[in-house]
Amino acid sequence: MEEHWFKQAVIYCVDVETFQDSNGDGVGDLVGLTQRLDYLARLGVTCLWLNPVHPSPNRDDGYDITDYYGIDPRLGSLGDFVEFVHQAGNRGLRVIIDLVVNHTSDEHPWFQSARSSPDSPHRDWYVWSPSEPVNIDDGIVFPGVQKSTWTFDKRAKAWYHHRFYDFQPDLNWANPEVRAEVAKIVAFWLQVGVAGFRLDAAPFVIEDIHPDERVHRHEFRWLEDLSSAVSWRKGDAMILAEANVEEKEIGDFFGEGRRVSMLFNFLVNQRLFLGLARGSAAPLREALAAMMAIPEQCAWATFLRNHDEIDLSGLSESEREECFAAFGPEPEMQLYGRGIRRRLAPMLGGDRKQIELAYALQVSLPGTPVLRYGEEIGMGDNLSLPERNPIRTPMQWSSASNAGFSTCKPKDLVRPLATGDVGGYETTNVDAERADKESLLGWFERMLRTLRECPEFGSGSWEVLDAGSQQVLAMRYTSSTGSVVAVSNLGERKCDVDLSAELPEDVELVEVFANRGYGDSLNARAAFALDGRGYRWLRLREQ
Repeated sequence: MEEHWFKQAVIYCVDVETFQDSNGDGVGDLVGLTQRLDYLARLGVTCLWLNPVHPSPNRDDGYDITDYYGIDPRLGSLGDFVEFVHQAGNRGLRVIIDLVVNHTSDEHPWFQSARSSPDSPHRDWYVWSPSEPVNIDDGIVFPGVQKSTWTFDKRAKAWYHHRFYDFQPDLNWANPEVRAEVAKIVAFWLQVGVAGFRLDAAPFVIEDIHPDERVHRHEFRWLEDLSSAVSWRKGDAMILAEANVEEKEIGDFFGEGRRVSMLFNFLVNQRLFLGLARGSAAPLREALAAMMAIPEQCAWATFLRNHDEIDLSGLSESEREECFAAFGPEPEMQLYGRGIRRRLAPMLGGDRKQIELAYALQVSLPGTPVLRYGEEIGMGDNLSLPERNPIRTPMQWSSASNAGFSTCKPKDLVRPLATGDVGGYETTNVDAERADKESLLGWFERMLRTLRECPEFGSGSWEVLDAGSQQVLAMRYTSSTGSVVAVSNLGERKCDVDLSAELPEDVELVEVFANRGYGDSLNARAAFALDGRGYRWLRLREQ
């Protein structure tokens, strides 16, 4: 058993329905994804995270599930899934799937049974109130779109709780039968071959909700039950939790290693964008200083773009406005009053130097990098699509019709292609970038290969160094394999980096990756140059 493999992983997030269509119906499928595994292996990722693949009415991109034990027929069959996992494993790629157990679809047989009668065996599988709750407007996740968190069901003659849309009733995790059923679900998919789960909406999963209370309690022991169910079935399986919570709550989710294996680092994500907007490393240094020590067997997950909006709710109002002005100045680029609904390349105006810096910075931060499909080629977005869907457009494989994603008629595409001046499929696609050795795709491949050669980034102890400039973030990682230093200049101006007070005298610096060939002679006792938006990764070797 390979322990804690996720600390050395590169996770690639795939929405199957928008990645590759194999049969010309306009919807991506598991056979198409399997056909693209060689591309993913060459890219250098090591773990594929699949967005929901289960049967669904698809009113929320598959996050409204009607059968946890099946595969959406649009995507293929359970046999197709098994073959995909097998072929991924042949290429050294693990697979994790979304575990969406805060809620179901209102079309799920459980909910249809629950609303049919107060005596239904599934009635207590959901959260009900006989009268209008006092907290009907509390905790709305999608302001401006979602009207409440409780809805009256005429057939049930009662109110049901839904943290998200009204067609997604919340499961009642206070019911032991629900937790036992979820344990069966994870056991099933682990037996099928997945390596773990990305736990959707983790803070809401463990809420103990009562209609007559405004304060909802988190029952962290339920996470321990879930973790035990996973580890007993497969010892090296992991749980990556989505938990955008206050710093004081983070430790409770790790639970000294008894609860979740990984957490997305929302704090660092938000401060990274603030740093890019200001051209200063200060916000990142503050975030890193505030990061708590986590259990040795756990890890952070770093990210720039995921399948949702960039959530800037953890910033102050003025800080959020700075990010809006820099990356999403138009109202149509913003969402829910807190986020930006664009892909990174359009956000940065297609500026290659900034795009490279942002990703070189992300993967050299403490934790395991998570990448969104298409980011490696600088894909664009489609702002005509509602809410979070602008970044959920079909993968761009070529300049052919439908971007090589499907042979269907354009009107039959599962979702329209990306539009705009930056990241359109005519010029931004895998075929074009594969033919250009200086492309962003080629750069990603080189970066990820180098990252694999520097295991210290994923598992080493880390410290922030004084680089002598407010623009520069300097990080040192040390493990049994050695030490590396990553320096990143978030500013536009060229500067000198002086680490002489931070490094021992008896080491030499060997450059392993940089934004360009600097051609200088590196000396730990002397300052060295760093371009505006530049980065350099340096291995320390004893002389």
